Amino acid sequence: MKDWLLEHKIHFAVVLLLVVGGFYYFYIQGPEESAPLTSLSQEDEVRTQAVETPAEKKDTPAANQPENIMVDVKGQVTHPGVYQANTGERVIDVIGRAGGLTNQADQTQVNFAAHVEDEMVIYIPGKGEEESTLPTATGSGGSGLSGTGQKQGKININKADEQELQNLPGIGPAKAAAIIDYRNTSGPFKTIDDLKNITGIGDKTFEKLKDLIVVK
Repeated sequence: MKDWLLEHKIHFAVVLLLVVGGFYYFYIQGPEESAPLTSLSQEDEVRTQAVETPAEKKDTPAANQPENIMVDVKGQVTHPGVYQANTGERVIDVIGRAGGLTNQADQTQVNFAAHVEDEMVIYIPGKGEEESTLPTATGSGGSGLSGTGQKQGKININKADEQELQNLPGIGPAKAAAIIDYRNTSGPFKTIDDLKNITGIGDKTFEKLKDLIVVK
């Protein structure tokens, strides 16, 4: 037996090396080589997501797109009227669209940095006019803007007291008292045109007031 082993020791050594090599390859090296396959799959998934994400974004409507609104510009501007604007724009933008201010405009009473809103009335007072708070335009969501930038509803000339009436452009203490006196002696105003029956309120003054007052 000893002689046989000595004669076949080379063959035996080769077989032993094959057995050890096979064990090493299948049970030790095998799991390590499978790792790159897993990593490759993960990389492919990341790349797929990176490619799909822009496509998905293209299908999503753009958020915060500017909305078209309408603004009424009155008073001391070159071209009074109704102008289209976008949400996010400011009073100075719309005034520029109306041709800018006239030489008689009182810039100290206007907040040019205020944001515009749909159905807003922007009134630019003239020099010498008393500071006023412009009421809102007719319609839901409407708002008005004057020098102070305050917002409120139209003034009911049948209910307003002297202080409220003096918020209207061109109406001072004397005219406010005359309006209340007319109400007390002649009864409530039937239409806003009746306001022209007050001494000192002519067509020019009424033109400034007609969009700011209401009769109820």
